[in-house]
Amino acid sequence: MGEDPATAMYRSRTDALTTDVGEGRPVVFAHGTLMDRTMFAPQLEALRDEYRAVAYDLRARTDRYAPGYDLWDLTEDCAALLDGIDEDSAVLAGMSMGGFMGLRFALEYPERVDGLVLIDSMATPHPEEERAEYGALVEPYEDALEPMPREIAEGSAAELFGETTRAENPELVEAWVDRWATYPGRAVHYELNSWLGREDVTDRLSEIDVPVLIVHGEEDPSIAPSQAEPMLEDLPDAEMEVIPEAGHTSNLERPEPVNDAIRSFLDERF
Repeated sequence: MGEDPATAMYRSRTDALTTDVGEGRPVVFAHGTLMDRTMFAPQLEALRDEYRAVAYDLRARTDRYAPGYDLWDLTEDCAALLDGIDEDSAVLAGMSMGGFMGLRFALEYPERVDGLVLIDSMATPHPEEERAEYGALVEPYEDALEPMPREIAEGSAAELFGETTRAENPELVEAWVDRWATYPGRAVHYELNSWLGREDVTDRLSEIDVPVLIVHGEEDPSIAPSQAEPMLEDLPDAEMEVIPEAGHTSNLERPEPVNDAIRSFLDERF
């Protein structure tokens, strides 16, 4: 069987899929559901003087968003991305879905991971009732090429942004809602289903023997900090930074403390 076309795309089209700044040890950023690589603009700006900082668009934000795929396919895409930017290994920073993928990448390609940054993510699956709710929400859009309804985009804001951000920075929230309302329904359907039925990898976390930084918004409405905390016990070398007044997109909502945490982690551990 030949290489998956979407994965091959990451080898041949990295310029179109990435923002790549700076020189030095590579740090690669993978976004979460509904987001894109621009969510990491504050981190790329903060790191570019000391590191090679790369953010890339996962399949859902490309023209290869369908048919169905899973987190292991996204793992292969990440490996192809590293090939495309000519790096043998990197510190991999993943937000939410990007973190789900990052854990699996570290298990599948341990020699290609120097460290992990897990932003508003976790090792366990979502509870069954949440999986059923999310699945039902996007089920009608499996074949929809037109943009998903705006009311779904607006409803998603309460899942991706914290209470403080929604109250104090509505312009940021509205800008992302406007963007989400342009996405093909089918892309969102397959994106969510790429991780909705994922397996629990908790019992394999002991295999990940690189430094790990867990960054989590204190107000995360989608994944509570308590759902990420068990990774501190299960990962051999992990530390956690909880970000006050930040939700599920903590690195975007409160970039300064997140940047400080990431930069300190990188400077001290690498």
